[in-house]
Amino acid sequence: MGRNAGVGGGARLELSAGTWDPPVALGESISVQGACLTVSGIRGDALCFDVLAETLARTNLGAKPIGARLNLERAMRTGDFIGGHFVTGHVDGRSGVAAIGRAGGDRVLKLKCGTNLQAGIVMKGSVAIDGISLTIAGLSEDTFEVRIIPFTWENTSLADLREGDTVNVETDLIGKHVQRYLERTAAPGPRALTMKRLRDAGF
Repeated sequence: MGRNAGVGGGARLELSAGTWDPPVALGESISVQGACLTVSGIRGDALCFDVLAETLARTNLGAKPIGARLNLERAMRTGDFIGGHFVTGHVDGRSGVAAIGRAGGDRVLKLKCGTNLQAGIVMKGSVAIDGISLTIAGLSEDTFEVRIIPFTWENTSLADLREGDTVNVETDLIGKHVQRYLERTAAPGPRALTMKRLRDAGF
């Protein structure tokens, strides 16, 4: 994790990020709270990022106070071990924390689910919360739940959450492609799914 050292004029974010092995290079992509940002400056152990207005509007980065802990992760390289679901760093929106509970030793986060996210939230599906790959464990009309094991809770910024805070949400990449395909095939026009197209395809 890193710590927010400030968002300066022109939306420049500076993080106290500690030592990395191998060292971070200029131009490298780093996930910051689940948002893919490009390293535009390095000062000692501090990493600097230029943040677009769209990124500030779609994520919780602009609301983080100086000194806040932030989740950092390097981009995966070809040949790396894949230990979770695919996360692109393209945040789909924010969710409010409705409740924080316990289930045995685990924490349970109940998050509000806006209409912009509902199509990508499915039971037992994957979701990234502030850049952390999690599984949806509960679902209602306007909320969803994720469970966090003690190790993840203690070693990420999730432990700093309070009810009413917002988190960055990225829905499952494969699910988004399926959703887009279904929208295109259902829409009127030459690509619409019709009985004739089904017959022509042998169904």
